[in-house]
Amino acid sequence: MLIFLDIETTGLEVGDKVCSVAVLDEKDYIYELVNEGKKIPPKASSIHHITNEMIKNSPKLTQTQAWEYLQEHNQKENIIIGHNIAFDFSFLSSEGFIWTGQVIDTLRVSKHLLPECESFSLQVLRYELKLYRDEIALAQKYGIKDALNAHNALSDTLVVKLLFDTLLELASSDEMVELSFKKVLLSKFSFGKYTNRYMEEIAMSDRAYLEWMLNLADIDEDLRYSLEYYLQG
Repeated sequence: MLIFLDIETTGLEVGDKVCSVAVLDEKDYIYELVNEGKKIPPKASSIHHITNEMIKNSPKLTQTQAWEYLQEHNQKENIIIGHNIAFDFSFLSSEGFIWTGQVIDTLRVSKHLLPECESFSLQVLRYELKLYRDEIALAQKYGIKDALNAHNALSDTLVVKLLFDTLLELASSDEMVELSFKKVLLSKFSFGKYTNRYMEEIAMSDRAYLEWMLNLADIDEDLRYSLEYYLQG
């Protein structure tokens, strides 16, 4: 079974909590607001448009139908699919949920299979691959009427499913499981003063810049791997 997952949170700091969760399989979906007793700051609300008033009477994550569904389908033959799925798992594991099945991270798979894309955020890929053209039809298939907003957990699961279907044209699900745990050698910078410049070129002309980036505390795992690769020559 394929299970698509997305969550929204009260923020990205230690102590932040889930405030919405969506799961989608081939037949049905669950979308729920969550109240873990952690206030949602305006900055987070400005992204996912969930307010404290909206979650006031919502259940804790462990009391949701989505949690029950994930527990029921936590089996090794099932595949859970998400964009930057490690982020979702970090919040679920803090509540005691450890997934024992297979995993596909469409973020990393996209980096492997679509290296020409200038960015790999879900919303950039949504437009780059024109996934938005099929969103309404897919939503109608599930009977979803009002989820088509960026950073809405249910809407994002629809986009992840469309992205997965597109990636299936390039690799099998088994291959995507493997790629999800394989580091990506990036060729270009996607941000900073050398945006769209080749890392190999910058390693020769401004080695100190790559060394400086390596000392940053929270750089992406694939970026770190790539910087180390090009610095080694």
